[in-house]
Amino acid sequence: MATLDVTSASSALKVYYTNQRMIQLTYKDCPLYAMIPKHKNFEGSTYPLPMRVTNPQGRSATFSNAQGQKQPSNYKTFQLTRKTDYSLASITTEAILASSSNPGAFIRLATAEIDGALESLKRSIAFKLYGDGSGALGSVDTYSSANPAVLQFQNPEDIVKIEVGQTLEVRSGATVRNLGAAATSALVTNVNRDTGAFTIAADNSGATATVAQGDTVNVVGDYDAAFTGLAGWVPATAPTSTPFFSVDRSVDATRLGGVRVPSTGKPLDEALIDGARRINREGGSPDYAFMSFDKYAALEKTLGSRIRYTSVEIAGTADVTFRAIEVPGPNGVIRCMADRDCPSDRIYLLTMQSWGLYSLKEPIMIVDLDGNKMLREASADAYEVRCAFYGQLGCDHPGSNAVLTF
Repeated sequence: MATLDVTSASSALKVYYTNQRMIQLTYKDCPLYAMIPKHKNFEGSTYPLPMRVTNPQGRSATFSNAQGQKQPSNYKTFQLTRKTDYSLASITTEAILASSSNPGAFIRLATAEIDGALESLKRSIAFKLYGDGSGALGSVDTYSSANPAVLQFQNPEDIVKIEVGQTLEVRSGATVRNLGAAATSALVTNVNRDTGAFTIAADNSGATATVAQGDTVNVVGDYDAAFTGLAGWVPATAPTSTPFFSVDRSVDATRLGGVRVPSTGKPLDEALIDGARRINREGGSPDYAFMSFDKYAALEKTLGSRIRYTSVEIAGTADVTFRAIEVPGPNGVIRCMADRDCPSDRIYLLTMQSWGLYSLKEPIMIVDLDGNKMLREASADAYEVRCAFYGQLGCDHPGSNAVLTF
């Protein structure tokens, strides 16, 4: 029987990780990521994304006035910049040799690790699609004086972003907090998904930490390094004059920064209709709404016997579909979908064609420019597989989208 070497193993992985297989792996359970149009041509250092803010203003019922009052169209161009995200997996030489006479066993071993690395990268991109670019996983509610220390999130739903083995830090703005015993980062060792608390390998038994309520939690290396998601493009408060991809959005905070609809206390179907009405007024036609599972369940209960479900199929996939609730809006049906990464106090009402995920090649890719999916590690008896994202989220008409706040 022929033995399996690294070259033949890499060839086998190429056959396994086809583009269709990668789509199946990375789209599943992530509706927003699956549905956003993908643009795989983000070359150069920036990607210009122009939009017309106003039409030419040479109009009047009187010709001489129309001629004298002419003003050109007002264009703004968002200059997108790429962000990176990486997920790595290692397979030991011993494991490769131990399965060298059984290629099937090696493929099972390798794909288990690589699929896990792809899943980690997918999860990172999926929650960052809802973020503001800071890379924050959540905000601190309490931090225990214990060894090991326990951190409680203000929003327990943020626990879906935490995994055992992550290396985390806590920050107040750009300032890194002390976690106790002079440590500024620590591994996650235990997760309580019911309460939104997790344990880290840090000793705060002497109450020496500087962590405070409201601080943010990041994976080490993520702070201010994430791509800008919905919370940045359609913020819950009107944008200021601070440049956003080189654009001052305060000159027209709605068209350049989206619609904001306070919705506390409203029945969810009414909140969605009100949000759609506001977007319709701005010339948009929202077709999808993304919300947490709690909000989705509340919408189901609100609609009761009036509820209508539909299946949303993702183009170019064999079996990736999502269930949605149909809500009639002023200018068409809104398909409402549950996404575990959507904040529980937000619903994003989107005109999907206005969005794009702009990347170098595939958004999630196994880096193999040299033809090898496996690389020998320099400092370990193992082979490494590298998964990467190089890109940015973009919107060419923010005013056609809304955030509903609760």
